[in-house]
Order: sequence, then structure tokens, then C-alpha cells
Amino acid sequence: MRILLINASPHGEASHGYRFADEIVGMLHGHAAPAASAITVVERDLAAAPLPPIARDYARAVTSRAPDTAHFDVSEQLIGEIETTDALIINTPMHNFTVPAALKLWIDYTLRIHRTFASTPEGKVGLMRDRPTIVIVGSGGVHSGERARQTDFLTPYLRYALGSIGIHSVQFLLLQGLVMGEATVAKALDAARVQLTGDAVFVSLAAQASRCARTAAGSTARSA
Repeated sequence: MRILLINASPHGEASHGYRFADEIVGMLHGHAAPAASAITVVERDLAAAPLPPIARDYARAVTSRAPDTAHFDVSEQLIGEIETTDALIINTPMHNFTVPAALKLWIDYTLRIHRTFASTPEGKVGLMRDRPTIVIVGSGGVHSGERARQTDFLTPYLRYALGSIGIHSVQFLLLQGLVMGEATVAKALDAARVQLTGDAVFVSLAAQASRCARTAAGSTARSA
């Protein structure tokens, strides 16, 4: 099983969300034991290696009936990373109520007409295969539940964007109040762990990891 980890946090590996993503991968390795090597993680760090901004040539190519495909190199690379993976884990902070600029660029390159979605009278129809997707959202404030003090535009927007290319099996894990002290962080992580293991998306991923382990074990036995 091949997992694509998209990290949009400017804090990189030091972010709570990234460490939680690593914890999730570890849990999946546990489900794949003893053939943990059956799981491969491909990482794209959007903060450490920023994507180039959308330029005029790309914008013209997207709207052209006979585009110069050379301008789609970045887009094709990002789309190819999704196509060759079985699952996605996205770690993103909430910046000013929605996705950070780094993740928005990734979305702008991966949502491409005639490539990842088709335009129909009923709206955008995704052309990509659905796959389990876990989105970890880190925020300093609180935007969900009884203590919410701000609006969350990130969750509905990202769910709609992913659905537009065909990815509908999405689980959001909210790490809220991350600037409110260690006790609040620990509480947020514990709540996310409970939500994670009880959700159909993670259950599906865990089952897939187990199947991959059995397949790998069977291949090893046959070659022995």
C-alpha cells in the first residue's frame, strides 16, 4: 500500500499535525505487521519545497483547446503522485479560516479540467479514483463545537475540492486550541485518536494494510 502524505504546515515535522500523521502511519504499520514494509509513504512538503505560483502560461494552457502541455509539468507531477497512491494523508493548518496558500496552490494544480475533472451541466465530475483520505487540521483557535469562536471555511471547501476530482472518502480530524497549552493539545490529540479509530475511512485503511501484509507474506512464502 502506497500512502501520499501532503504536509502544508510551515512548522514541518515539528507541527502537531505532522507528528500525528506519523502516528497514524505507525498504526497502519501495526495492522500490516509483520510485513510492515508492505506500506510505503511518499511525502510532499509544500512548505519546505514550495510550488511555483500559477503563471500566465499555465493559465492560458488550461483554458486553451490546443494547450502547450509543457506548461503542465508541475500539474502532471502532482496528479501523478495521487494516481500512484492508494491513500492520502493531508496535514494542514487553518490560516485565517481556510487553507494556507501552500495547500491552495497544490489544489490549483491538481484540479484541472479534462484531466482530473470534467465540466458538465450538473457541475464538476471527478475523473480520479476515490481513495481513503485523512485530513488533519491544526488550529490555534477553536472553530468547532460549543466553544467555537470563529467560522470554519476550510473543512467544507477542502471536502468540495477533493470531491470535485473524485475523492469522497474523506475523514477530517480537528486539532483545535493548539496555542492554549499542553493540556489542551493533549486533549485535542486524544479526541482525534478516538475519532480516527471509529471512522469508516481509517477502518478501511487498516483493513487494506492487513490485506497488503497478507499478500506480501504470501509472495514471500511462494518465493521461499
